[in-house]
Amino acid sequence: MPPTVNAWAEGDPLEVAPRLLGAVLTHGGVSVRLTEVEAYAGPDDPGSHAFRGRTPRNEVMFGPPGRLYVYFVYGMHHCANLVTGPEGEPGAVLLRAGEVVGGLDTARVRRPGSTDRDLARGPARLCRALGIDLAANATAPDLTAGEPPREVSTGPRVGLRHAAERPWRFWSTGDPTVSTYRPAAPRRPAGR
Repeated sequence: MPPTVNAWAEGDPLEVAPRLLGAVLTHGGVSVRLTEVEAYAGPDDPGSHAFRGRTPRNEVMFGPPGRLYVYFVYGMHHCANLVTGPEGEPGAVLLRAGEVVGGLDTARVRRPGSTDRDLARGPARLCRALGIDLAANATAPDLTAGEPPREVSTGPRVGLRHAAERPWRFWSTGDPTVSTYRPAAPRRPAGR
């Protein structure tokens, strides 16, 4: 019998993250096999939304494990995380990228002009392909076991200004749906 979402989500985000690779997330008539994830360790992690404590936005990160933490970024994109446990200790795994393995036509409609490889290649694209928005926040996802990757790579997290160097991004080595690594862009002084 495949593990439940809560069983997958129990524990430290650094342990949960690589276990999610190969799992299949289904939402809005589309299924995506996860190929890239990123761990966030709450109050011990300056890159985490929970680093400075509990807020209305990050409340779901404090548990229970096994729910989605969905947030809106840059005024245009949604990103989804799986909350890890134990309850009361905020942690999450950002669902960064995957391969659409079901509902391909629906995903294509949601992401017009994209190649099939790019439909869910990046956290905002993944949410768009699956139809995930803020309505999915704090819900239990439809997550099932899949074929784990033969090899897992780790490296720095993408686009962070703080603690980006931590090798807490995990991906299926060689998978073409893994997003492109981009370090955070340096901030420019105002008025330029």
